Amino acid sequence: MKNLNNNLTPNNGLSLSQAQSVSNLCNQRAIEIVAELLVANNFSKTVKVDGEEKTLVEAHKLPDNVIELLNKKAALHACQAFLMVNIKAKDNMLNAMRDKEADISSVKFPFPVKPTYINPVDGSLAKVNEDFGWSKLTATENNEYLEAESFAAHIGQFIHKDGILTRLRSELPHVPSIDWMVIKDGEKTPVTITKHHESTDLLNTHEALAKIHREKEQRVNYFKAKVKNLTTEENARIAKHNADLQNEAARINNDLATAYEIAQKKANEEANSIRAEFEKTREAEIKRIAGMRISIDARFQETINEFLAKLPENKE
Repeated sequence: MKNLNNNLTPNNGLSLSQAQSVSNLCNQRAIEIVAELLVANNFSKTVKVDGEEKTLVEAHKLPDNVIELLNKKAALHACQAFLMVNIKAKDNMLNAMRDKEADISSVKFPFPVKPTYINPVDGSLAKVNEDFGWSKLTATENNEYLEAESFAAHIGQFIHKDGILTRLRSELPHVPSIDWMVIKDGEKTPVTITKHHESTDLLNTHEALAKIHREKEQRVNYFKAKVKNLTTEENARIAKHNADLQNEAARINNDLATAYEIAQKKANEEANSIRAEFEKTREAEIKRIAGMRISIDARFQETINEFLAKLPENKE
């Protein structure tokens, strides 16, 4: 997962358990939509046996609201991604605080150390990867990216090669008007094949979805390009910083001749006092983070409200 900004707040919002429950419900609803679309076909088959018409293949036309269903499916996955990003962010914040250690560098009586010449490598910065660029986007930009990426992926999956719509369009021109089957004694009986799609209808659906896909993919590419530019600019700044650091280190090392003083025996006591105070602060901070909730972005509010109403009353 990319290092995205989060929507955590100490104020009103979703609790962790609510977010997990809504995410699960989003996933289940998306599975149902996939199941509804996967049964689509281009024709039904019927045959008359002893004067009675029998159905061999039932008609499953694409739902009239197929675009609405695809939009709903994409919105569900976008909402689920939004929730999982913030659930992970809260976990990361808690883990980071639990792993944090007390800084005893500010003791009044420092432990004795020998003077050390500056090594420019110690203060140099490593090049960053694109996680840096993602971290510089605002929460709103990250949320829009999540939404656009989900729409582009799921609509593209439906209309591109091996997609449901592609399969139907490819199959339709080759559907015969009649078929034959042997009922008894080698005698062939005609099977009526009824098409329930027109090529123009499927083409119109493809064009409508392709337009949405292009728009969403353009936004995805925009954010990816922005992240690359931010990363490139930061690496240029780091390169200059490292060069300046080397020049400054050479100057300081030439002048460095300061001796160190023996640290007072209170250094250890003071360090322990700092650690004790740090533990109090850390416990308070862990408690604060644990109580944080997910502030709902307006673009996901409707989807979350839909499933939140189905959850039992939460007294968290």
